[in-house]
Amino acid sequence: MARIKLSFPDDVFCFETLMQVRTTDINGANHLGNDALVSMLSEARAQFLIGYDIPESDSSGEGIIVTDLATMYQSESFFPEMLRFEVGVMDFNKYGGDFVFRVTKVESGQPVALAKYGFVFFDYLQKKVVPMPESFRSRFA
Repeated sequence: MARIKLSFPDDVFCFETLMQVRTTDINGANHLGNDALVSMLSEARAQFLIGYDIPESDSSGEGIIVTDLATMYQSESFFPEMLRFEVGVMDFNKYGGDFVFRVTKVESGQPVALAKYGFVFFDYLQKKVVPMPESFRSRFA
């Protein structure tokens, strides 16, 4: 099976947040577990949306739903390291695009992971994909 290779332009990242690796994030190999990293990526995405005052869903029942996830691990991370999560959006289509992430160690700048979440806008009441709102597209495209 082919390995996943991710790469993103530096100028796509428009938000960053810091998170510390907790003891509960450590796996049996004594480093940051992949399940914990995925949870941290979800938190970084949520903070990005909050930072731009974008609700994950609104009163009309429309919101954002994640369609896929790809992660490329670059190095181990350990408790209690502080990690920088840079977040951006790219590869827009009619219905959504990709949230992209660059994770590095704050102290050394060492890369930890690159990741992308595919997303679409979704009507939760009608249970169907809907076009991306122009207000979202114009903000980031």
